[in-house]
Amino acid sequence: MLRFLISRIMQGIAVILAVLVITFGLMKAAPGGPFNKERAIPQHVRASLEAQYGLDKPWYVQLGRHIWSFATLNLPKSYRYKGMTVGEIISQGFPVSAAIGLPALAMALIIGVPMGALAAIRPHTFEDRATMLAATLGICAPSLVLGPLVALVFGLKLRWFNVGGWYDADDWVLPSLTLGLIYSAYIARLMRGGLRETLAQDFIRTARAKGAGEAAIVFRHALKLACLPLLNFLGPAAAGLLTGSFVVEMVFQIPGLGQHFIRAAQDQDYTLAMATAAFYAALIVGFNLLVDFIQALLNPRIGFKS
Repeated sequence: MLRFLISRIMQGIAVILAVLVITFGLMKAAPGGPFNKERAIPQHVRASLEAQYGLDKPWYVQLGRHIWSFATLNLPKSYRYKGMTVGEIISQGFPVSAAIGLPALAMALIIGVPMGALAAIRPHTFEDRATMLAATLGICAPSLVLGPLVALVFGLKLRWFNVGGWYDADDWVLPSLTLGLIYSAYIARLMRGGLRETLAQDFIRTARAKGAGEAAIVFRHALKLACLPLLNFLGPAAAGLLTGSFVVEMVFQIPGLGQHFIRAAQDQDYTLAMATAAFYAALIVGFNLLVDFIQALLNPRIGFKS
């Protein structure tokens, strides 16, 4: 197990380092610079700003400084948010995005797992077709469309919740519902596929031949193996939900972390773009490591292989 853990940690560090390098390269390749949008600042002022942030140095020196600052957790300042480090910006936006993402993930599991299990247990029936039709609609409906529809029904028509903003204790409900419905569709399809494949295996036939009840077969024997494809999906999905959805946050005017992924690229804020990308990559690495542990526990044939 120790070898497995060390191997996964080293792979995760390599992934995060690659994300930092690629993000820096893409930002540098884009035309312009972080101070080009400033209103007609004199050349000597621009030169002073570039010297202050180290932009007058060669690209490899800048990259090395950025990597060292992230590795030592001495996080640099944002180019656009004056006086704030990228760590402070992430610490302000992440709790808001997490307050939306965690309930959305719970909703997706509560809705998607039973739907997929029901469709798998009753294949080619009305329940199966209706469930998969709903899942397909959920996958095809983009958050840019579903979000306003949810706001229209529960905000403007029923007036149960605020349409936008982050003011009341229940302002997380509509954005979480939007994301939860979308992700529940993916979970339902994965659950159906995994459970159908598991129910067709030989050890399930053996359990039926020994007289085991259908409920015992599903919940005691099949379900834990059927969850393996779903677990592979939940790692990146959880990271994506916790770091925020740009579209949903824009629709509901939520001051979460998702907005900074786009604005950092638009403003060419190199430090913030690298920080948000590295933070997202670190969450994916962490959740995938957790998924690997759970899979090894659920399926001994996988084991802790490095």
